[in-house]
Amino acid sequence: MAAFRRMISLGSNRTLTPPSLLTFRRGIAFKLFVGGLSVHTTEKGLTDAFSDCGQVIEAKIITDRVSERSKGFGFVTFASRDEAANAISQMNGKALNGRDIFVDYAKPTYSKSTGMPIARGPPELPTVDS
Repeated sequence: MAAFRRMISLGSNRTLTPPSLLTFRRGIAFKLFVGGLSVHTTEKGLTDAFSDCGQVIEAKIITDRVSERSKGFGFVTFASRDEAANAISQMNGKALNGRDIFVDYAKPTYSKSTGMPIARGPPELPTVDS
């Protein structure tokens, strides 16, 4: 935080990092949600399908922990906002491995845990055996 204050106090002769670059570093702005995937779609297949729209940084298919099968959705990360918008317009509603897919911007995840333990009620009193 102190470094940020120093950057602001340097005056107008220095430029700050653009907000779009900051959101890219956080990995939120150019990540797309892809729904309706076939169970046979692989991460390489997803990368190949979206590579026509721009530079794909990462393609991730979400799998079930137990069965390790696809849950039917995944995420594709692009290098720029324009490429991501291009991918949405080109790929939304298109068939991939026999299924029509849905493509939209990914929503950021928010952690609901505050780090505080959850109270489960009053503590149990120890029993005294006589």
